[in-house]
Amino acid sequence: MKVYVAGVRMTRFEKPETRDWQYWDMAREAGGAALADAGITYSEVEQVAVGYCFQPSTAGQRAAYELGLTGVPVYNLNNNCATGSTALMLARQLVEGGVCDCVLALGFEKMKRGALGSGADGGDFATSPVARHYGVMAARHGFEQTPPTAQIFGDAAREHMERYGTTEAQLAAVAAKNHRHSAHNPNAQFQDVYEVADVLAARTVHRPLTKLQCSPTSDGAAAAVVVSERFAERHGPAGLVEIAGQAMTTDTEESFASGSCIDVVGQPMSRTAARQAYEKAGLGIDDVDVVELHDCFSVNELLTYEALGMCAPGESGELVESGATTYGGRWVVNPSGGLISKGHPLGATGLAQVAELAWQVRGEAGERQVPGARVGLAHNIGLGGAAVVTLVRAV
Repeated sequence: MKVYVAGVRMTRFEKPETRDWQYWDMAREAGGAALADAGITYSEVEQVAVGYCFQPSTAGQRAAYELGLTGVPVYNLNNNCATGSTALMLARQLVEGGVCDCVLALGFEKMKRGALGSGADGGDFATSPVARHYGVMAARHGFEQTPPTAQIFGDAAREHMERYGTTEAQLAAVAAKNHRHSAHNPNAQFQDVYEVADVLAARTVHRPLTKLQCSPTSDGAAAAVVVSERFAERHGPAGLVEIAGQAMTTDTEESFASGSCIDVVGQPMSRTAARQAYEKAGLGIDDVDVVELHDCFSVNELLTYEALGMCAPGESGELVESGATTYGGRWVVNPSGGLISKGHPLGATGLAQVAELAWQVRGEAGERQVPGARVGLAHNIGLGGAAVVTLVRAV
């Protein structure tokens, strides 16, 4: 059974505490607009998959009740930074399995300012779900007094530089590209343009990563209406986008056996998820026109190029420097500005990626439009861990 995204929307992503709103306000804005985009009302939604990380239990119901009080099932999901795409995946599975014809996937986050911690509960590192991941990092690199998430990805960058000769300028080129792209995105948290030299000159967060190579904390929401072929034929919503293939993977022994931060932060998960999604879709990376990937830090974009098969291991620095991943190149990666510049409200990120891809393959992305885009790929990863790869194509 084919599954479609019939409507999408996102709020503007904002710096925390700069706008007077609550998570249910964000959800009402994004969810209501996604339903309108699909040309349906909330009464036609049979189930709701809601993703968030920092709100209390049953926040999904509190948010969904802003759209209607119809009594439908609401699922509350938390998969760290992969939470939004996890909501989309549950929605797709419910439709693909014939359980539902119309499911709303909704993600939001109201965050605090400042860097994310290690995920430890109440400061007790021993109880953290990612203690094993940080333990691998500490065994190889020690533990410094820098933000933990920046540290583990920064250490992955150091390993990539040592192993392949990747340069700090190549890492900075990722951030410069994504900041340049976001200048045309009215929903992006940042719309300033920076050159590579500016990125390198910014304050160091954890060597070699500077502030302009790190995604910020953000407030915001995104939503997608997922429908069956039968529903689409009955309602005839315009702007359908097919979910051609999707896969989620979690950590395996490969994530930890090498003692490498490159593996611990998820490159093996991403590689496996991509392979599975390609097989399900009957597509490959050469069929893809536009990519929204999880650039939580600049190095993760390079690691993901390799995981998706865009280049061989170790060649990702040269790939971004060559211009192959921006307008006029082989692919356009993160036309939205990516997490680095668009922002990163954890529960909304994966759904915002799919919203951008839907606009791109519909030809509705305005100044960000990738010429002739027909197939898009979304990559969303959460430390701890989960990697989701989604392939969409125009109908």
